[in-house]
Amino acid sequence: MKVLKTTFAALAGLAALTAAHAQSGGTIKLANVAELSGPGATVGTNWKNGIDLAVAEINEKGGILGRKLEVTHADSQSNPGIARAQVQKALDGEPYVLLGPGYSGSVKVTASLAQQAEVPQIMGGEAAELTKAGHTHLFRTSFGQQSSMPKVAAYLADDLKAKSVAVVWVNNDFGKGGRDVITAELQKRNVKVAADISTEAGQADFAADVAKVKASGADAAFIYLNEEESARILKEIKRQNLTLPLIGETTLVGQKVIDLAGEAANGARGHVGLTTDAPVPAIQQFREKFQKRYNYVPDHNGLKGYLAVYVVKAVTEKMGKVDRKAFADTLHGLTISAAQEPGILMDVTYDKNGDIDRQGFLVEVENGRQVVKKVLPKLGN
Repeated sequence: MKVLKTTFAALAGLAALTAAHAQSGGTIKLANVAELSGPGATVGTNWKNGIDLAVAEINEKGGILGRKLEVTHADSQSNPGIARAQVQKALDGEPYVLLGPGYSGSVKVTASLAQQAEVPQIMGGEAAELTKAGHTHLFRTSFGQQSSMPKVAAYLADDLKAKSVAVVWVNNDFGKGGRDVITAELQKRNVKVAADISTEAGQADFAADVAKVKASGADAAFIYLNEEESARILKEIKRQNLTLPLIGETTLVGQKVIDLAGEAANGARGHVGLTTDAPVPAIQQFREKFQKRYNYVPDHNGLKGYLAVYVVKAVTEKMGKVDRKAFADTLHGLTISAAQEPGILMDVTYDKNGDIDRQGFLVEVENGRQVVKKVLPKLGN
């Protein structure tokens, strides 16, 4: 009996030691669910590579609070149903933070799972509705549509003096959200929507859609599609010799669109929250490191994935501990400065809904790359 008690005591002591090690010295587990195949593969691959670059950098410098990061990747196949299943599987592994997805429709069906598990979710979706649903554990890596669309509408009305605009959008959660916000903002500025043109995700032929834009007689076109579709419509616009101003957001003027569209991308303009062509030394350094590691120029999704990991680092070091339950409360209302955490690249502030405020940029594609025309300051400045 004495031997048995001694064995139990030894086992209990070993269990306690193991638990203490897990709390103080084990790896910090991150789980990424992203669009690694399907129509969103460009989005998800850039996002994943940005994450991996940040994890490698942080681990090379000793990790976070002396603990190394460990990240797992799962493919949503650009399908919300599969994304939900993959997120549930990831959450079963009890990660410290969930990263992704990038598509708004996939974020929409997974945010409640992270909320129920009380796991912070740092995602790439930009649909306005995502941070209006009351999810206290959901955080953006870029501007939501409610932040970016007023700037686009103001540019159309005030800078271009457009009286009418053809709105071309993709029929998914991302596209619907953008379409709803931009049309409302145009109406506020007495700009007529000359054509309201819905397209499909993965669509290959845009001849009929471009013909509708041409027939509308609009002063400008606002194009809000996913990256690969944006490249296809730009090529069709060039083929049909449509010469009106082409305005969009990040998905119209991103690097992947430029690579796919070639000369057809020249002249496209847009508001971007993130661009590797920004005149910010830290972003230029990121671009060089990314290109050296992966042999291509990243788009904004690469930046978003990179920044997501550095948000994890900044919040955890702010708390001084790895505390999943305190993470969301700490990040709400937090300003992370680039001076404090260089990996964050630009000063950023998170509000109570998980939305962000930081510098933005108005760009135009010239000779195959984005050229920043105007730097827009933080709204809180």
